[in-house]
Amino acid sequence: MRTYDVVGIGIGPFNLGLAALADPLDDVDAVFLDQRSGFSWHPGMMLEGATIQVPFLADLVTMADPTSPYSFLAFLKDTGRLYPFYIRESFYPLRAEYDQYCRWVAGRLDTLRWGRRVVAVEHDAASDAYVVTAEVSDGGAGADGTASDGGIRREQYRARHVVLGVGTSPRLPAPLADLADRSESAAGLADAGPVIHTADYLTHRDALQASGAVTVVGSGQSAAEVYRDLLEDAGAYRLDWVTRSPRFFPMEYTKLTLEMTSPEYTAHFHGLPTELRDLVGREQRNLYKGISADLIDDIYDTLYRRTALGRDVPTTLLSDTEVVAARAERADDGSTEYVLTLRHGQLGTTAEHRTRAVVAATGYAAGVPDLLDPVRGRLLLDDQGRFAATADYTVSSDGRIHTLNGEEHSHGVTAPDLGFGPWRNSVVLAKITGREPYPIERRIAFQEFGLPGGVPAQRSDGGTPADGGAPAEEVAR
Repeated sequence: MRTYDVVGIGIGPFNLGLAALADPLDDVDAVFLDQRSGFSWHPGMMLEGATIQVPFLADLVTMADPTSPYSFLAFLKDTGRLYPFYIRESFYPLRAEYDQYCRWVAGRLDTLRWGRRVVAVEHDAASDAYVVTAEVSDGGAGADGTASDGGIRREQYRARHVVLGVGTSPRLPAPLADLADRSESAAGLADAGPVIHTADYLTHRDALQASGAVTVVGSGQSAAEVYRDLLEDAGAYRLDWVTRSPRFFPMEYTKLTLEMTSPEYTAHFHGLPTELRDLVGREQRNLYKGISADLIDDIYDTLYRRTALGRDVPTTLLSDTEVVAARAERADDGSTEYVLTLRHGQLGTTAEHRTRAVVAATGYAAGVPDLLDPVRGRLLLDDQGRFAATADYTVSSDGRIHTLNGEEHSHGVTAPDLGFGPWRNSVVLAKITGREPYPIERRIAFQEFGLPGGVPAQRSDGGTPADGGAPAEEVAR
């Protein structure tokens, strides 16, 4: 069996970027596997006119290699749209345009294998390599070690290094998860409106509007985009927005704050003890989970315009309000409606809110995929069962399994950041090759995130607050 230097699992933007950066390297033999039939980036939120929240330089490769033929500018030139983009005078590509760009890159790489669902990663002691097993049902080409089992072909790929780019999964709070399960069943809820995550919004938009009453639950850009999209026709249906955040907060985008998407801050955050990292991570939500200021203003202006013209806008916006329970019941007209129990954070009061459909903008969560169960004993995990990723994004005791965007709890705000993806991939490639194919910037910030020369405080047990953290200088070593 052929032994690859790298087998990547999942082909989202981060592993696609790794594939693009690895492509010109003679000392990296790589292959990337994904269960989908082709590249697709958040199809459920591909709203017309929506832009990504980072500049075009935050593409798959530019921040590692500005000369790469896989850059966003190269895509624009190849498709004849470089001058229109220049005249547009906006650094922020359309979301659909970014998806087109990624598809363009994917179409130029011969290391990608689609239609392959990875079911297991095992360690082969004889070769000291990892064996990745994938199931294929479409008869795709490029298989290694092919076997057949009931119409499903199994392929095996042997690898010195495995890079996980499986992404994150939609997350629903318990009350809404139970409601969603019931709305999808036929047990008395056949006429119920959708209860969905924003990841599936466009697929269900017509059904949401036809329900007669929609409630958006959650905060952040996705919640705001769905609310704004539905707001234009509100009146034909009721539209409400509920968030447990204290306010409808904008994403903080000042320059010194942006320095937190830096190698220095990533190293600082990684060096904090786990409990403190979790606390700081929750406090930093508005750094990357807030709403663009322009969209907040657009929502307000739309509400103002419609009410100023005397048009009815049946809508309510509730902040500092959490959904603590939910149930389905029959309305007076015999149809199904949902009853959400809401609790106000500051006042502690509760009330029931009735709606016919729910869109949950409640984020995504990373986890340790089941396909790693055969090598679980080799993984680095914290006391909560999450990846305990090292400074160089390794999650195995032998330093040969790596994660991309599975380390937000250990590395902070840079984990989901598109612009930091090429830097992280440069670090992973340095680990794989033993050299730096792409120069790794170690200092880019004007500010210090620790206290130079500071003496660690002593805890009552004789330890220090940062016991167990990796020294900052270890990043990218």
